[in-house]
Amino acid sequence: MIFTVAIDGPAAAGKGTISRAVAEAFGFAHLDTGALYRAVGVKGGDPVLAAQSLMPEDLARDDLRTLGAGQAASRVAVIPEVRAALLDFQRRFARREGGAVLDGRDIGTVICPEAEVKLFVTASPEVRAGRRWLELGAEAGARSLAEVLAEVRERDDRDMNRADAPLRPAAEAVMLDTSDLAVTAAIDRAVAVVRARLDLLRG
Repeated sequence: MIFTVAIDGPAAAGKGTISRAVAEAFGFAHLDTGALYRAVGVKGGDPVLAAQSLMPEDLARDDLRTLGAGQAASRVAVIPEVRAALLDFQRRFARREGGAVLDGRDIGTVICPEAEVKLFVTASPEVRAGRRWLELGAEAGARSLAEVLAEVRERDDRDMNRADAPLRPAAEAVMLDTSDLAVTAAIDRAVAVVRARLDLLRG
């Protein structure tokens, strides 16, 4: 069975946690597409060549979740040639047999507009900055919460206003605001949406 769940949203909204939980709940494969861009960003050098030569081991680096890697990902993601180099891989993954969950910023709008389920996970910039600041822990170092908030807003602006595949909800996406939701509640809502769609298709 081919069944794609596209989960988009800004940084630290919770889409990664929700995506992994949805994939586990239904036995689907999972791809964090942001890791592709993070890997390209941290490789350095020519980002287009880095994207074209991306290897599985690049996705296993232990520095892909750092704030620096996230900023690097956002910078290379605005380059159309980088996006083109990673497009086919993502589309093949999305339409694999057995079901797939992909999370990113343009899955429902560009990568897989035919996805059976589209979710847009969001939260206020203040909530997302707080989560990211706690997630970074020691790496946050001298950064204040206000500085992390500024970086979150800067990234949002870059992601939402890039010329190629800007961050925005697909027209038919189910909106999921996690600002005031516990993790388990957010996951439950996402799983319910996916289950309802699966039940409908199975008749």
